[in-house]
Amino acid sequence: MAKPKTISTDDILVMLCSSVTKVLSTATGNQIGYSPMVQKITRTCLRPDIGCFVLFDGGFSGLVIINFSSQAAMEIYRSYMTNMGISESELATVHTSDEVANMLGELMNQIVGDFTGNVGRDLQVSINQNQPKMLTINKEVMVSIDTNLDRPQARRVAFTTARRNVFYMELAMDKTEFLKLHDFEREEVDPDRILAEQKQGDGSVKSGAPQQSALVDTDLLEELGL
Repeated sequence: MAKPKTISTDDILVMLCSSVTKVLSTATGNQIGYSPMVQKITRTCLRPDIGCFVLFDGGFSGLVIINFSSQAAMEIYRSYMTNMGISESELATVHTSDEVANMLGELMNQIVGDFTGNVGRDLQVSINQNQPKMLTINKEVMVSIDTNLDRPQARRVAFTTARRNVFYMELAMDKTEFLKLHDFEREEVDPDRILAEQKQGDGSVKSGAPQQSALVDTDLLEELGL
């Protein structure tokens, strides 16, 4: 009998790194890479100049932190905005601008969303994320969810932008292993198809339905504190 294939926490880390490079490379139009050497750490921290963190739970729990230097944050921000057709004259000029924090928070949300989708497809496990939080800071702030984790592990990975600016991602999660007992079909998600179906559904909704949808969205925003 063949030995079951094992997926470790470090394999899950590679999945997360792939989501970071995929989302940021697509958003900026520039190649984002990461170091093949991963650092084991004992604590996770928000670090200068901009720290962003998001929690996830479900099949397993964890914390993702991305710490941007001001140079890396501004390069990603400017590349993303110009890639969307925004002129240079309309862009923020300092990393402490709310526009920069909002953009990085949006990209963080896309990164973890892509990661949770891959986990669901490849590991057949469902995890949920909360709303990313951004902080512009000038000193380290320790962030921990160790009390909620069973045998926590923490890792740090260095990423490099097209202009050689460096930023870091830190992951803390349960020490866990997934054993693949047999092959299964992965459900491929087509974002374009989903959006098209959503638009078709919106066009056929009765007049009273949008009010109900708006109510649900409002409740969700209130729950998130927005």
